Amino acid sequence: MEPEFLKSLVIVFGISAVVILILNRLNVPSLVGFLIAGAIVGPYGVGLVKDTHLIEILAEIGVILLLFTIGIEFSLKKLLAMRRALLGGGLQVLLTVLLSSALSYLVTYDIRKSVFIGFLVALSSTAIILKMLADRGETDTPHGRMMVGILIFQDLCVVPMMLLVPLLAEMDVKAMDILTRIFKAVFIVSAVLVGARWVIPYLLNQIVKTRMRELFIITIILLIFSIAFITSGAGLSLALGAFLAGLAISESEYSYQAISDILPLKEIFMALFLVSIGMLFNMQYLINNPFRIVLVVFAVLAIKLLTGSLSVLLNNYPLRVGIHTGVGLAQIGEFSFVLALSGRTAGLIGDELYQVFLSASVITMFFTPFALKYASPISSWLSSLKILKWLDRADRDYPMKASSVRKEDHVILIGFGLNGRNLARVLRSAEIPYVVLELNSETVNTMKKKGEPIYYGDGASAEILHKMGIKKARMLVIAISDPVATRRIVSIAKMENPDIYIIVRTRYLSEVEELKRLGAEEVIPEEFETSIEIFSRVLSNYGVPRNQIEGYIAAIRADNYSVLRLPEVSRRLFREKMEILKDLETETYLIDRDSPLAGHSIKELNLRERTGATIIAIKRGEEVIQNPAPSVELREGDILWLIGTREHINRAIEYLRSDSFLVEKYH
Repeated sequence: MEPEFLKSLVIVFGISAVVILILNRLNVPSLVGFLIAGAIVGPYGVGLVKDTHLIEILAEIGVILLLFTIGIEFSLKKLLAMRRALLGGGLQVLLTVLLSSALSYLVTYDIRKSVFIGFLVALSSTAIILKMLADRGETDTPHGRMMVGILIFQDLCVVPMMLLVPLLAEMDVKAMDILTRIFKAVFIVSAVLVGARWVIPYLLNQIVKTRMRELFIITIILLIFSIAFITSGAGLSLALGAFLAGLAISESEYSYQAISDILPLKEIFMALFLVSIGMLFNMQYLINNPFRIVLVVFAVLAIKLLTGSLSVLLNNYPLRVGIHTGVGLAQIGEFSFVLALSGRTAGLIGDELYQVFLSASVITMFFTPFALKYASPISSWLSSLKILKWLDRADRDYPMKASSVRKEDHVILIGFGLNGRNLARVLRSAEIPYVVLELNSETVNTMKKKGEPIYYGDGASAEILHKMGIKKARMLVIAISDPVATRRIVSIAKMENPDIYIIVRTRYLSEVEELKRLGAEEVIPEEFETSIEIFSRVLSNYGVPRNQIEGYIAAIRADNYSVLRLPEVSRRLFREKMEILKDLETETYLIDRDSPLAGHSIKELNLRERTGATIIAIKRGEEVIQNPAPSVELREGDILWLIGTREHINRAIEYLRSDSFLVEKYH
């Protein structure tokens, strides 16, 4: 039995590695690769793995660890900070469940199964979307923030959804049974939260004092599985217990270390979970029922595109952002597999419906990277259609009075984050007219009360830019974290006003050439401006002349940062400078009340010729005289700063203490 199990693991990981390597070249996420690998090695594929039972046991551990990491990454404070995006998540989940349930009821004629199918469709892939947003640098864009908030809400919904699976599966559910389960859930959650506040931090503190990393990891795993075991024994799910364990540890100061230690284990077991799901995928069923699968895929995509877009629009975002978000969230997520397994065990879905779900899920996941790649042009095109203009809430909810916008020789500032606010402060101080365009309605309302000339709107809209006076503006400054919208804004601005001077802040060097080509006069990539600041300080510390450093910086900027590498600096120059500087020291000397130095000039001291040391500065009270002239007269209380070798400085100290210079002066 043991060799067979090890053989299965070798096959699973070996095939997975090959498939993921191939798909990586097509820019397809590894999650899809694990599903395809499972389909290949499973009983419906080549059949390399016959006994899937042990793999499924390990997959259950993967689910537990996945829910634990989700719980540990959330806190009440973090959730409250994202309340607007979470509201969008609530709308998206509610609308998707309602539409999916209504549509599936026409097929199943069973309200319980229909609601469960609505649960499955409502969830999107956190793993795929977060990775794609990070890779494309779109996490902080308006559509990126909305996607993340909605995904977080969906992940939180997994727990109550799994709690409802047993209730949906029962034909006759008594009110007392529902109340009993709710009471158990409330009691266990309360007990865990109490433990998170007092017991767990104390326990982990004692463990950490031992300085034994192995003991810390074992304790974390013990907490995960023990809480999951308790919830399971109370009739709740293992997943709920794992989530609560993560929530409990998230309140301690050791949460980051815990997730760091558990993350590698989670990745391994989650891989096995996805492979085990893929093993249940019947390729023959897909081949035999292509029309049914394609119909389900299109239905899922249409519903999720609609509900995702509406949930964002109802949060007062422009139509373009709503459509972009809807396209990104159109797939079925990995947590749907967790729910599907529970529903299959509880009898809510049979084998045929399960195969339809698996086939549709894998297809929607597979096409997600390609959908996100073209989401921007798709959303821009759809939002420009006149038939959909009435859906755009920006003009209706935030009307812009034409008379209130200065329309001549002004600066248009798009984005009011940290960079935008700093620029606005400088423009206001210099009495330069400016207007601000921002997509965050809360920021607009707050800053408008403070007297800022700020307006709500999407800079990627030609109509909005017209209202901001783009045709007669002198300068356009774009300070947003949305590369797609930035390119569109530059293109529209140059088309409307070829003479406008455009400055763009971007995050990545790869954006510079494209933005320059579209018409931006200056593009400032944050990542390389930071690098320039760092290397200039390093070179300065090594004694490289300031004018030479500034020459390097100017050359890099003039070349559009295309080759950000340190220009070749003579090694001989560094070697000579280090040889000169390594033996030099500085020292201070106080001219006290009885010192004969007071009243005499530096020239009269003749210090450099007599000792080899040099006076480089004089501290006189709060004033510092740098590089003092020979004619400067020394006073009582002055502090002299000397530079030279140790031998020179020792000789200078002895010379200043004596009356030798007076003897020489009057000799």
